[in-house]
Amino acid sequence: MNPIGNLNKIFESRIRLGVMSILMVNDEVNFNDLKQMLEVTDGNLASHLNTLEENGYLKVHKGFIGRKTNTTYAITSAGEKAFKGHLVALEYMIKFTK
Repeated sequence: MNPIGNLNKIFESRIRLGVMSILMVNDEVNFNDLKQMLEVTDGNLASHLNTLEENGYLKVHKGFIGRKTNTTYAITSAGEKAFKGHLVALEYMIKFTK
């Protein structure tokens, strides 16, 4: 079996991998907290979040806190399933590739 065949290309980016890891253990996280946790620029994070959203892995909620915009992100059930599948594929690759 091809050891990399079941890896999900969407999660090859360390930033997308980080976003998904954070969202797997948090109900929702806002943009600024993600940016701070991952230590990335606004534009870089926005680009990766957009990719995850376009693939149906994130849901986005745009709201306000007072007059200030507040965008939060949460993982979708499809995103959770895809990410768990990616982790299983990584574990398989580590355990069974000789």
